[in-house]
Amino acid sequence: MKKNFENCRIAILGAGNIGLSLAEGFLRSQKILPGNLCLTRRRTHLLSHIKGSGVHILKDNAEAVEMSDIVIISVEPQQIDGVLRAIRPVIDRGRHTIISVVTGVTIKQVEQITGEGVAIVRAMPNIAISVGESMTCIAGNSNNDKALDYAHSLFDIVGLTLVINEDEMIAATAIGACGVAFFLRAIRAASQGGIEIGLQSEHALTIATQVARGAAALLLSAKSHPEQEIDKVTTPKGCTIAGLNLMEYEGFSSAMIKGISLSAEKATQLYRSDNI
Repeated sequence: MKKNFENCRIAILGAGNIGLSLAEGFLRSQKILPGNLCLTRRRTHLLSHIKGSGVHILKDNAEAVEMSDIVIISVEPQQIDGVLRAIRPVIDRGRHTIISVVTGVTIKQVEQITGEGVAIVRAMPNIAISVGESMTCIAGNSNNDKALDYAHSLFDIVGLTLVINEDEMIAATAIGACGVAFFLRAIRAASQGGIEIGLQSEHALTIATQVARGAAALLLSAKSHPEQEIDKVTTPKGCTIAGLNLMEYEGFSSAMIKGISLSAEKATQLYRSDNI
C-alpha cells in the first residue's frame, strides 16, 4: 500500500553523490516537501545550489536525526561506524527507521552499534534516483516489517523497488548500482560506433541513448526475456545477427559478466569495522 509522506521528516546523512541524487529525486517527485528534508555534509558549501529550496542543510548528524523520522545513511563505508556512534544517543527506537545505503555494510553490523530493537533497512539505489529511475533493492531486519513496507513506498517515489534477501545485496549492488556505469559505457560505445560509420556525434549519442531506453522499456513492459525481443529483429543472414555474432566473438557478454563478478567481489571488501 502506498504511503503518504506529506508529514514524514527525512534526514540524509552524507549528501554526496548518492545522498544528493536521492534528495534531488525526492524534490523532483514533489511528494516530499523541501521543509521535511534535511541533508548533512561536512562541506556544506557543496550543497549551496539547493539551499534556497527550503531543504535544511546541517553539519551535525545527531541534530539532523533529532529532526527526522526516517534516517538515510549515505556515507562512505569507512565512515559509517563513526556516524552511527555519533547518532546512537539520539535514536528513538519507537520513532526512527534507519535506512543504510552504504555499500557492503550488513544490517547486523549496523545493529552492533545502534543496539537491538531499531528498525533497520538496508537499501541499494543507484544514481538514476535523481531522475526518478532508480533500481533500488531493499532488505530488512527482524524488527522491520512495517519499516520495510515504508521504505518500499519511499523508494518507489524515485524508481522501481525490489525486496530481496540480504544475502543477495552484494550481487544487487554489482548489477543495480555499478551497473549504471556499465550500461552508460555500452551507450557510449554504441555512439562511438555510430560516429565511426558516419553519424554526427550528437546524433549518434541521441540515437544510442533512446535505443537503450526503448530496449529497457520493451522488457519492463512485456516482462519478457531479452532473447525473445532479439529474435524479433534478427533474420537469417541479416545485419543484426551479423553484428551480434561478432560482438559475442569479441567477448561482449563474457566481459560484462566478468566485470559484474569483479565489482561484487570488490564490494565485499569496502567495509572494515573499527568496532572492538
